[in-house]
Amino acid sequence: MKQRNITSRLMIVGFGSAISLAALASSHREAPFIAGMPRLDATDFYMFSSYEPGRAGYVTLIANYLPLQDPYGGPNYFALDADGLYEIHIDNNGDALADITFQFRFQNTYKNLTVPAGAQNVPVPLSNIGAIDAAGANLNFSQAYTINVVRGDRRTGTSQAVGNASKGGTSFVKPADNIGNKSIPDYAAYAADFTYEATIPGCDTAARVFVGQRKDGFVVNLGEIFDLVNTNPAGPRDGETNTIADKNVTSLALEVPASCLTNGGAPVIGGWTSASLRQARVLNPKPGNPGKVTVQGGAWTQVSRLGMPLVNEVVIGLPDKDRFNASEPKDDAQFLTYVTNPTLPVLLNALFGNAALVPATPRNDLVAAFLTGVDGLNKPTGVTPSEMLRLNTSIAPTPVASQKDLGVLAGDNAGFPNGRRPYDDVVDIELRVAAGALCGAIGSCGSTTADPNMGTPYTDGATAAGASVTATLPTGLQKPGDTYLDAFPYLQTPIPGSPNGI
Repeated sequence: MKQRNITSRLMIVGFGSAISLAALASSHREAPFIAGMPRLDATDFYMFSSYEPGRAGYVTLIANYLPLQDPYGGPNYFALDADGLYEIHIDNNGDALADITFQFRFQNTYKNLTVPAGAQNVPVPLSNIGAIDAAGANLNFSQAYTINVVRGDRRTGTSQAVGNASKGGTSFVKPADNIGNKSIPDYAAYAADFTYEATIPGCDTAARVFVGQRKDGFVVNLGEIFDLVNTNPAGPRDGETNTIADKNVTSLALEVPASCLTNGGAPVIGGWTSASLRQARVLNPKPGNPGKVTVQGGAWTQVSRLGMPLVNEVVIGLPDKDRFNASEPKDDAQFLTYVTNPTLPVLLNALFGNAALVPATPRNDLVAAFLTGVDGLNKPTGVTPSEMLRLNTSIAPTPVASQKDLGVLAGDNAGFPNGRRPYDDVVDIELRVAAGALCGAIGSCGSTTADPNMGTPYTDGATAAGASVTATLPTGLQKPGDTYLDAFPYLQTPIPGSPNGI
């Protein structure tokens, strides 16, 4: 392998690592305002070249919302917001503006199912009155959704409906959440009926879409990290518990031919997800219309944003977290200080007695990786500096059996931060660079040289029992319930509400 390629891989990893350093719930409840609006809270965004056999030439986009779902959270479970606008944005020319946006809107249906109680038929309080199948006859509540593709500005560009090639029309159905094994005995088979082929206007090849509950694929030793890193950050990678291993999440998964996302011969795309509400909301409950309790008006106002993992979580300062969630990549210059003068390396090194090893500022190494992509790996030509996940679609996907959970840092160019796969351990990747291991590799850290003692291989101690055995995980560590799927939608079947052992 050429030295330049090795350096490029390290550089790219470096950036991601530094920007997120130690907080590590990806973006679960990461800002004050969105913490009170979980249905619109983006938790993770994945973008990678599909590695399912037979799907070469496709890119998978997964936007996760509604964090920290307890599987037993009935009777209403975890519907998405019918008043919200969920979007996945693609910048395919590096100008920090969305060129293609996929917009998801949800519609609620209440059947108001009844049972005979005495001489009357009385509405039941539950989500279902019997076993659930794909037809949904026993479901009391369900959600359908539509997808529009917008080319150009997300609010003023050309908008066209995405067609349901599997069922006809332009409507898709979200499966019920995994209520439990009595209601849905084989949830994996049930959910499979809700993966659709989709027709995207302007794209000659069909896409695939699935929207529904999944097991949360993010891995983190969450409680200890937020308790002033109450663990050994230089200890074994598999010495701690994945705190959110018992949580579910809701995924918007879309697999699109790469040729429908890229701009001519330019292979690098940038991506992020956002959620918006109307500017004005007036509470207006109406009897008999339980799914629509507000009157809304005004322009769409963005309340959630996520591209690279952990940025708002642990890079953006508390006073600006809500501002970041409301912003667009084109305006990211306002947050530059948080990248060039990051606070978390200072905190982490102070907590563990290595204050003298904090890299000097300004952290131009982080600017290169965080705002532009890495030259020779995933930097677009003529890029406008801005924060988003970037993927070089010309780099072939790594087969499941060969994937490395440290991504580019472990020599796996198809992994984070060249895009992001579910298996990539973004926490450990980012922690390793936060201490300055790559100072000088992609940019200076206050100087062109770095202390050789910098770059302690920090870890949160929690690893994904992922889709494959890697050099970083001993054989036998994997647990079947924690593996990822090796095919679309890649995230594992959600944990049932009953029985679940919780």
